[in-house]
Amino acid sequence: MPATIIIGAQWGDEGKGSTVDRLAATAHVVARFGGGDNAGHTINIGRDVFKLHLVPSGILRNNVTCVLGNGMVINPIRLIDEIDGLARFGVDVSPERIFISTRAHLITPAHRALDAAHEKSLGSGAIGTTLRGIGPAYNDKTGRRGIRAGMMADVELLAEVLQASIREANVTLQRYDMDALDPEKDTQEFIEAAARLRPYLRDTAHYLNQRLKDGAHVLCEGAQGALLDVDHGSYPYVTSSSTTTGGALTGLGFGPRYVGTVIGVAKAFSTRVGGGPMPTELEGLLAERLRGTGENFWDEFGTTTGRTRRCGWLDAVMLRYSAQINGLTEMVLTKLDILSGFEELKVAVAYEVDGRRYDNPPDTAALLERAVPVYETVPGWSEDVSAVRDYNALPVNAKAYVQRIADLCETPITMVSVGPERDQLIKL
Repeated sequence: MPATIIIGAQWGDEGKGSTVDRLAATAHVVARFGGGDNAGHTINIGRDVFKLHLVPSGILRNNVTCVLGNGMVINPIRLIDEIDGLARFGVDVSPERIFISTRAHLITPAHRALDAAHEKSLGSGAIGTTLRGIGPAYNDKTGRRGIRAGMMADVELLAEVLQASIREANVTLQRYDMDALDPEKDTQEFIEAAARLRPYLRDTAHYLNQRLKDGAHVLCEGAQGALLDVDHGSYPYVTSSSTTTGGALTGLGFGPRYVGTVIGVAKAFSTRVGGGPMPTELEGLLAERLRGTGENFWDEFGTTTGRTRRCGWLDAVMLRYSAQINGLTEMVLTKLDILSGFEELKVAVAYEVDGRRYDNPPDTAALLERAVPVYETVPGWSEDVSAVRDYNALPVNAKAYVQRIADLCETPITMVSVGPERDQLIKL
């Protein structure tokens, strides 16, 4: 069975975790291909709410093997905390179920300190990172100074390399007028976590290729969203990794011949956390309504940072672009229930920038900052759809809205969500 790649089609926080959890019911392997604990995938199962940052979202399905791929950057302390938290819920988190690529890179205490120092130095021009050390870890990876997860197999050598990297980072921290780290004290917990993770290490590229060759169904789970991709996002307001379909292949180590389906997950409106242009952003009462009802965990606050998400009307210009660069074969539309009660809805179908119309996003953040949306207005619906479990039972205007998005993006929508629970993700 070919691999299925699941991509965030907007600026992240689209509901990838719940989508992966749903699809994992029929999968053998779920593999994360990029990012680190800046990701926050929330899964609701009855009264239990699981917030995953590193462990793939298939972990809550029995008989699914979870892979942390080579494209990830991993903080061992955070990963141990997450594994222990899952274990307290009775989830099987043994080394037979979770594999860590020996080629993944580690986030160190130095990376976290450097991240904070750099963001502070930018002042009002700060990018809005999660301050988890993601950027500095990827910088070290591409600069060939990184520490790979495979080094956790030799904790004594890891300690030496880690302390040397901290001493080097302290030189930079002093330039930023930041407190220096203690090479021994600030690495102790890190080393202890690394020692516990040794049994989880694996050559995951070899494992995945063998499973795919044998016909296993592999779900490839992305982090963040395609519009934050380091190459294709609104640079420099992007993450440090490849969040698109191409990143799944390099981040896991198998070729395109195994790819069968590419699913983009998108909200029924737009949200973004942190800095960067967002043409359809709203303020005031409309933005507050899009942030949700205030009930439970379905509101617009970042799972990782807790920051309020910026909200706006659906941006079909960006979503169509995302469908193109990812080669989406289908889409999942989430949070349709939040739009209940709006008399009318707006969808951005183009931009105007300095008097010129753009049907595709301009290729610089400077131009995108000046983009004025060209809106199409469609009728809304008043009915509460959260109890609907059959797509045909949705209000006529809700179904028309879903179809209009599919037409604008030239991509079929195959599932919609009307709430955070597993059974609220409806197949069309």
